[in-house]
Amino acid sequence: MNLELPGFSDLNLADFLLRALIDMQFTKPTDVQAAAIPLMLEGRDIIAQAQTGTGKTAAFALPILQRIDLTTSVTQALILAPTRELAIQTADQFAALSVGQRGIKVAVLCGGQDYRPQLKQLRDGAHIVVGTPGRILDHIERDSLKLNNLVTFILDEADEMLRMGFIEDVETILVKLPSNKQMALFSATMPTRIRQIANQYLQNPASVAIRSETATVKATSQRYLFSSPAQKPATLLRLLAAEDYQGVIVFVRTKISSEEVAAVLQEQGYRAMAIHGDLSQPLREKIISQFRQGGIDILVATDVAARGLDVERVTHVINYDIPQDCETYVHRIGRTGRAGRAGVSLLLVTPRESRMLMTIERHTREPIEKIIPPSDTMIDAVRQKRFIAAINERLEHD
Repeated sequence: MNLELPGFSDLNLADFLLRALIDMQFTKPTDVQAAAIPLMLEGRDIIAQAQTGTGKTAAFALPILQRIDLTTSVTQALILAPTRELAIQTADQFAALSVGQRGIKVAVLCGGQDYRPQLKQLRDGAHIVVGTPGRILDHIERDSLKLNNLVTFILDEADEMLRMGFIEDVETILVKLPSNKQMALFSATMPTRIRQIANQYLQNPASVAIRSETATVKATSQRYLFSSPAQKPATLLRLLAAEDYQGVIVFVRTKISSEEVAAVLQEQGYRAMAIHGDLSQPLREKIISQFRQGGIDILVATDVAARGLDVERVTHVINYDIPQDCETYVHRIGRTGRAGRAGVSLLLVTPRESRMLMTIERHTREPIEKIIPPSDTMIDAVRQKRFIAAINERLEHD
């Protein structure tokens, strides 16, 4: 596998991490990743002001994973998150990024959950622990979580910790940590109390301040609807049947999905093609040329394959798979609404992805309208309109 990955290859990351980034369809580091990863690999303390959705989890997960010592089964990294959902999401990202390095163990310790599985995870030797403040403090005081060998401590979404009333627990944890650990604090905003904590507990920290890219295309009508994974193909077909479009880009997460979704569309008579990173450059260029000229109406694309794609006839972007970060969402919907025309962005959201939807709305500062799948009546009306338009066009040419 070619491990050249623009931007990431320059950050001195291990091969197993570069492979994981390629598999996860990462294209280049976000601003916070480019700034924070080198500092963390040097062992520096950092204070980072970055919104949720800017790729900050990978900004601390990658250097932590690179520095894990697999010759010992002690806890080397502790990540505090304000909510159970964020803790699980963070642990999932650690698992995905470490898939190529066997033996790295991640434990999730959150309140409201049975202690027994958590205790087993800790006894088995969790290298990385992610959890909420109350339960983490509980395990520290029970002596089930031992932090003598801690290398890195991450305080994520510090302002949310303050808002939710967890900051006292956080400070109690901080005083129990070894003095020689690395610490990174991530926060979307920097209230006075958070700055005081940073000044008190961080050692000569480097500052990372990222201005979030919130310039969502104003001409784009943004809508979302809930759909289970199993219902997604049928939901996509109903959307296409009800929308008045010229060119459509359907964004998916993986190369396999692009082929599968394109096949479903082709079976239903749509002029659709998949485009992904495994295609040769000549074939990719041929498909894009056909799309630009109207020989293809729908491109089913991964983010890597659609990089730099600029086609004026794109009226709709459909996020078949929700993007993994907010900048990707902004870039995706920026493919439509070109040349002053209104564009449409449709987002399919599974119930488990509700948090990411809210994150996108906060990041873009734009509400996304909730819709339901088009009814048969709506679809019939659109079909009738298309039929009449086709007849009129033919009459004009005769």
